[in-house]
Amino acid sequence: MSAADPRPAERRIPLLIVGGGIGGLAAALAIARTGRTVHLIEQAAELTEIGAGLQIGANATRVMDRLGILEAAEAVAVHPERAVMRDATTGETLTVLTLGDTYRRRYGVPYLVMHRGDLLQILLDACTANPLITLETRRHVTSCRVKPDGVTVTCEDGQVYRAELVVGADGLRSALRKLFVDDEPVCSGYVAYRGTMPIENVESDVDGNDVVLWIGPQLHLMQYPVRSGALYNQVAVFHSKTFAAGGGGSTPEELDDAFAPTVKPVRLSAASVSRIRHWPLYDREPLTSFVHGRLVLIGDAAHPMLQVLGQGACQALEDVVVLADQLAAHPDDLATALASYDQARVPRTTRCQRTARPWADVWHLTDPLAIALRNRIFRTRADDDYSDVDWLYAELPA
Repeated sequence: MSAADPRPAERRIPLLIVGGGIGGLAAALAIARTGRTVHLIEQAAELTEIGAGLQIGANATRVMDRLGILEAAEAVAVHPERAVMRDATTGETLTVLTLGDTYRRRYGVPYLVMHRGDLLQILLDACTANPLITLETRRHVTSCRVKPDGVTVTCEDGQVYRAELVVGADGLRSALRKLFVDDEPVCSGYVAYRGTMPIENVESDVDGNDVVLWIGPQLHLMQYPVRSGALYNQVAVFHSKTFAAGGGGSTPEELDDAFAPTVKPVRLSAASVSRIRHWPLYDREPLTSFVHGRLVLIGDAAHPMLQVLGQGACQALEDVVVLADQLAAHPDDLATALASYDQARVPRTTRCQRTARPWADVWHLTDPLAIALRNRIFRTRADDDYSDVDWLYAELPA
């Protein structure tokens, strides 16, 4: 590059990850642990996580164990004893799922709840300590070209990367996904207000370490402690008429109106959730493939889903170990490695996406007869009946 040409030089690298969230950092760590060098770029100025709590089922804690970060996660997480579903309009307990020792004996690893920022920091620390991983911020991707021998990625500042393989981990509004399909996020009509607070400031009763879900007509409230029990995470979700109609957003007044018919503990909790920001809830239609030449998608870039299964981050973590395993199994054959990744991941993540939508509908029923039938069914199940969740949490065949 001459003095008259201020453009950054083109950089040739073996493997580039686009996106520095939980999925991107986990991918960097998983792939580097197989001996490959990894270069990760993130458009933000810092590698941070916006949000609050995160549920991590056995399928994801199993991945964390493989990545060598489970011990660090357990040190700052909470081990809930139960997941409790309650009716938000009557206060009745509908059903319970045991998450303590019985769950761990069945699946071999624990169920955790933790702050999203804590998990991201653990991953960041592990990546920073690995000499095979390079992390760069302030790299906003503006274009990507897939060629037979690799992928060219251009950033807003003119920096160009030519990589043998690019992993797209750039989230719900992925720029790289546009090379696969010209689609847009699907509006659910629901919005979420969420945040954490010191647990001593919570006005309603806190039932130990339980994950508590209150469900009601066109709304739900999720609650659980994080950060070793010091903070309480709360997510208030409801159908927003203004958002669903394309009005561009919701208001705290709409939140209060939505939760007005609920029982006092739910109203108090909804009233205490942070009003600074709200998150519209989207997903997308499933893709038939996550691979385009030498470009591969993971996480929300590949399979964004509604949050009701608690599987968004968990499926991203599954993605990264499958991808790393296939790259290690076929070190000189990227096409076979990526085809194997695709074959393993597309059916499973599609099932999660397809299951989340009707499951959300079940939570948010409005017809009194349908609600009565739903609640009657929930009351009949045993606390240690895992038959409906084995497909999510049981160890997958090798």
